[in-house]
Amino acid sequence: MLTPDLRGVARQAMIDEGFDPNPDPAVRAELQNIGKHPDSGAPLRDLRNLLWSSVDNDDTRDLDQIEFAEEVSTAAVAVGSVGQVAEKPLEWRLYIAVSDVDSEAPKGSAIDAHAAAQTTTVYTGAAIFSMIPPELSAGATSMFEGADRKAVVVAMIVAADGAVKSAEIFRARVTNKAQLAYSAVGAWLDSGTATPEKISRTPQLEAQLRLQAKIAAALRKTRFDNGALEIDTVEARAVSQNGKVTAIEKWEKNAATDLIEDFMIAANGSVARFLEGRKVSSIRRIVRSPERWERIVELAKQYGRNLPPSPDAMALHDFMLERRASDPDHFPDLSLAVVKLLGPGEYILDQPGVVEPGHFGLAVQDYTHSTAPNRRYADLVTQRIVKAVLANNPPPYTDDELSAIARNCTLKEDAARKVERNVRKIAAAILFSDRIGQRFKAIVTGKKPGGTFVRVVDPPVEGMLVRGGGGVDVGDEIEVELLSTNPRRGFIDFGRVGDTPMPNPPGKR
Repeated sequence: MLTPDLRGVARQAMIDEGFDPNPDPAVRAELQNIGKHPDSGAPLRDLRNLLWSSVDNDDTRDLDQIEFAEEVSTAAVAVGSVGQVAEKPLEWRLYIAVSDVDSEAPKGSAIDAHAAAQTTTVYTGAAIFSMIPPELSAGATSMFEGADRKAVVVAMIVAADGAVKSAEIFRARVTNKAQLAYSAVGAWLDSGTATPEKISRTPQLEAQLRLQAKIAAALRKTRFDNGALEIDTVEARAVSQNGKVTAIEKWEKNAATDLIEDFMIAANGSVARFLEGRKVSSIRRIVRSPERWERIVELAKQYGRNLPPSPDAMALHDFMLERRASDPDHFPDLSLAVVKLLGPGEYILDQPGVVEPGHFGLAVQDYTHSTAPNRRYADLVTQRIVKAVLANNPPPYTDDELSAIARNCTLKEDAARKVERNVRKIAAAILFSDRIGQRFKAIVTGKKPGGTFVRVVDPPVEGMLVRGGGGVDVGDEIEVELLSTNPRRGFIDFGRVGDTPMPNPPGKR
């Protein structure tokens, strides 16, 4: 049987989930205006001399933000036994510069209309379906190394204990001095491997990144002290060449991904507080109390830990921290189960003075999405609101418009996950088609009326448990046998090892 071209599979999956992978011709016409839009916003500061850098995936082209940090105050402290004095930092200034995508994709344009309908860039491994045309997102509004870009800058004062004391938001011109990759920077920070060549050849960049790592560690400690969840999941993505599947790759966190995550959480929180302080409506990102807290309580009991009967972020944080320390090898499996049980996030309208739910997993009350306007529409909308405030202009959206945008962003984010999952399932079914009868360690990731789902630990492939699903629930670790695959439909069927086989094991769902 001929295997499907994964690029065509991905395109059809987009259409099936309500996306439009073919932008209106008017979008193409507007690309002729790149660099020609008048600038009528708040004044631009010139920060192109700072040693900005970016860290992202090795193959990323749609770079949204760059970072820079500096010490702003120190204190003299005694060291040793002979009266020596050293300087200890009291505060840092952390700059996050976010690409001014709005300047090239203004509200009301055909590009904006397409972005509003799609709401997110979808990454399938076979093809990337850009929310903003790649001529912008991977071109004129991407923070490439050496590129002169307009940006919205969040400059935060961070205390040595990791508390964000204040933040200033303004527009500026910036230039990325070093475009770096998670893999190389993470290995260097984590295990002290050789300094990446790009870092070693740029004066002061090594010191700059070590300073950023120190600030990120302080920010992270403060979040964890407040009950943020310790999560360490392993993500999977399909790898293909010319539409043919070549592998299912693991993507794991490291010190570099943590650094950027910590910085983005701090920046997004600062933007949310900035808009709240200006009494302006905006869009918030929230994760409500866990959908299946009772199952999380059951999981904890399996490890000898009693959690409160009602959702408690700090208690869950303490449990996860304990499990990571005692069993780091299996911690990603537990993390995956907890993430599934927490349920997805959502976007909501945030009105001034109205207390909304916070973000359960991050242990933050004030959180928006503002740092990825090339990839997420909620971020682009937030950017426009911020720019209007900076220019003393009226809000660009009504509350009703923001409510509708928030709902659509939530729906399309869910749809994007389905597209990515479906393409990954088909790719996995293709790769697994010659492994019938093999056994794997797996974790139960879903239990619904329609069936029980498992994820193989290595390689990280998902499928349905069509035999032996009784008596298991999310988070259980079991051994499974591969029964059948259907590459065209993305079906992978497993049976639980030790369960009595059915006369005719299902495989043609």
